[in-house]
Amino acid sequence: MLESFMEPLVAERFRNEEKYREGHIRIINPLPGREIWGLHIPDMRKLARELAAREDASEIVSGLERAAALGRGCKGALSHEEMTVWGMMINAMKKSDRMDLLRRYVPYIDNWAVCDTFDSGAGWFRKEAGAWEMLCGYFASGREFEVRFATVMSMCHFLDRAYLPRIFFQFDKLDFGKIDSDYLGPAQVKAFGGADAVRASGKGIAIGPSPYYVRMGVAWCLATALAKFPDDTRAYLRHSCLPEDVIRLYVRKARESFRTRDVSPF
Repeated sequence: MLESFMEPLVAERFRNEEKYREGHIRIINPLPGREIWGLHIPDMRKLARELAAREDASEIVSGLERAAALGRGCKGALSHEEMTVWGMMINAMKKSDRMDLLRRYVPYIDNWAVCDTFDSGAGWFRKEAGAWEMLCGYFASGREFEVRFATVMSMCHFLDRAYLPRIFFQFDKLDFGKIDSDYLGPAQVKAFGGADAVRASGKGIAIGPSPYYVRMGVAWCLATALAKFPDDTRAYLRHSCLPEDVIRLYVRKARESFRTRDVSPF
């Protein structure tokens, strides 16, 4: 839908260098069928601001929603960049119905990069009435990227003294076994019959147990909490209900960060 706007913005290395292109796609790890154009985040953000300033901005957003409704990863559905620009437009539009636009956007998020790019740019969200309650609803979702949306949004915009206990409370309520994911972990891939069979079914492959992107999102948030509130975070982890694999991911994230590599995680 936005092809004419995006085509001039495709990175030259993505066009011309196969190794770079493959690496770019591997990092994003889209579901099979989701087209990748190869735009850089600053270029998409600039495009989104320009589109959001147009008189027909609402019509563009509605058109993106209609296109997404054709089905995730299906022919004719949105590319990864269109999904990203759609979210960036919502962040840039400053409309009175922006919360409603967001509610209609979140169910279509099916990738960590789309989710995290939107969340990191949604500084407006916390000021909205009912924002935290909205996140609590997504924490209780059975869909992987709705839960990740709530997790990363909490980390980006609610990680303070007032909300820290509430975030930890939501983490303890998570039932990872009941969160549906389109990304299968190693054991599931093996049981499914291998990577080719998984991709042919329209599923993606994650490097850890499903729902991997929720598990990693929680670990990332905890590592960030350790940097800001080390004593509170360590106290929570002494009695948390989180699975051991999430705790291991948290330790890894903490050790990788320059802010916490010398801070004890427990």
